[in-house]
Amino acid sequence: MSVPPDLAGATLTINLAALVENWRMIAGNVSPAECGATVKADGYGCGACEVASALWDAGCRTFFVALPMEGKQVRDTLPDAIIYVLDGLLAGQVDFYIAHDLRPSLVSPEDLSEWADATDGRHKAAVHIDTGINRLGFDQAQAEALAGDAELMRRAGLCLLMSHLASGDDDTNEANASQRDRFAGLRELFPDLPASLANAPGTFLGKEFAHDLVRPGVALYGGNPLTGKPNPMHRVVSLTAPVLQVRDVSPGYGVGYGATWKAERRSRIAILGVGYADGLLRAMSWPALGSGPAQVSIAGQMVPIVGRVSMDMITIDVTDLDPKHVARGTKAELLGSNIGVDDWAGWSGTLAYEILTSLGRRYAKVYSS
Repeated sequence: MSVPPDLAGATLTINLAALVENWRMIAGNVSPAECGATVKADGYGCGACEVASALWDAGCRTFFVALPMEGKQVRDTLPDAIIYVLDGLLAGQVDFYIAHDLRPSLVSPEDLSEWADATDGRHKAAVHIDTGINRLGFDQAQAEALAGDAELMRRAGLCLLMSHLASGDDDTNEANASQRDRFAGLRELFPDLPASLANAPGTFLGKEFAHDLVRPGVALYGGNPLTGKPNPMHRVVSLTAPVLQVRDVSPGYGVGYGATWKAERRSRIAILGVGYADGLLRAMSWPALGSGPAQVSIAGQMVPIVGRVSMDMITIDVTDLDPKHVARGTKAELLGSNIGVDDWAGWSGTLAYEILTSLGRRYAKVYSS
């Protein structure tokens, strides 16, 4: 359901032009490899169908989702797209994948056997080989056995060899080179299959990680793909919320549940109608669990969140702002030109991935281009 901006606690603006520029930047970095796009978790909270449509118009043709229902959403929007389902083949659901032309990333011999028996080469699929993350995927012995069974590979309609980096966001981690080399060795077992290893961070590790197809995710949406390095991506999401009330608090009095913050001077506190139900993680409470205090921006000036983040509200200390800049209805920036998703992640002790995918459903969602 679309939420009118005047009736929402906050407005989330998604800049599709910036998203497309991020995709083009990555596509240029990995060329001549193809650049796909990961649009799982509702396009990292930005709207999978809107994101996929913008990227399709920019030239993206291959999309990755986690679950088949996500794939159906994208298929209903883009009838000609190539769509891979990263979580594999859900047991007993072959007909759903076929009906919506979804390609499972087969993650086990059981997956592959069910798919091959049902499709007999009439529908395509990827095969996922584990190279060190120890989650989904064929192990080395299973991969070698599959490579020696040409008839089974034909019946499974294999068209892509995949793996996934465990530490791609850390370009100093030796595990990246280990996984790169292991994947290169496995690729020799499947010489006729195009290959895909790099997620968003992997696209910045060098062209030897790109192979034939990359599948960026968080970087498309403005998240920093490399930990501890300047963010090369354009900002995609902005979030503003109006002040509900401004109140005075006397010295010694607390604010919010548990009074975890107490005024040390006569203070002015502004209340915003957003909280952990909207993706402001409770870890952003005062005192912060991460690199806090978490902050918002009003009239271009940063002010701290004080007290606990509750389900529907946060409280901010505006004592040092000119009163003419803060009143009922004044817009506060929670994400935007002064505050990025990686700032939120740092204040919360988490990752931009969690911040983006936690953005709430109660926002008015506005698209710009």
